[in-house]
Amino acid sequence: MTSSPILPENQWKVTRRMFNGILNLDKPRGMTSHDVVAAVRRIIGIRAVGHTGTLDPEASGILVLCLGNATKFARFFEALEKTYWTVIQLGLCTDTQDATGIVTRQCAVPPLTSAQICNVLDRFRGSLQQIPPMYSAIRYRGQRLYRLARQGQTVARQARSIFVRHLELLEQRETQLTLSITCSKGTYIRTLGEDIGLALGCGAHVLHLQRCRVGPFALQSACSLDALRQHVHAGTLSHVLIPVPEALSFLPTLPNIDIATM
Repeated sequence: MTSSPILPENQWKVTRRMFNGILNLDKPRGMTSHDVVAAVRRIIGIRAVGHTGTLDPEASGILVLCLGNATKFARFFEALEKTYWTVIQLGLCTDTQDATGIVTRQCAVPPLTSAQICNVLDRFRGSLQQIPPMYSAIRYRGQRLYRLARQGQTVARQARSIFVRHLELLEQRETQLTLSITCSKGTYIRTLGEDIGLALGCGAHVLHLQRCRVGPFALQSACSLDALRQHVHAGTLSHVLIPVPEALSFLPTLPNIDIATM
């Protein structure tokens, strides 16, 4: 005998529908994308939560999550263009291409003018071929590359096509460059930062990374985990959960999918 919900059936359906939608979440540093998904599941109390593109543990910023029945629409958000703000440290390369790794190369940083830097940045705009880093979640013969990297293994990786639409030098401070990057899905900012450093003759690694836009989703309107807890406690989750039709409004025409009940 199955147990009945405490709420009347009509109210139960309305309550469940409140958990269907898109959440623009501001991921804190120090958490993996999987950690964030698990935290949201605990906070809201539902199993159906999925992200639409990973973010490095030491990176912060937008992680677009699909909740409830909205998980079936994740593919429409995965291909969205992304914008990042990053600081790269010139003169040092690491095995992870960020500040958490072991230094693999150290070079003196030559005097660089803004014009010289911008000339190099010109090479990294438009269609590019990029070799994914070993410290990534890409699978190789059934294993994640980062697991092989932690075992000291390096395997050949095939270059992938990416597109960098916007790349701008925001600030030059001694041996650190602050960049704004708008790029296609699948672009590794860590790899781009190292490649820019190598093109400048000294190497580099990513010191800070923040994703500030994913398609129409902006960091200014993103919800933190603490704010999410407060909304759930107050019963105001609908204030931050975006209905699927609204979240998909960036599409020129909606595909033949049933969103009437979302």
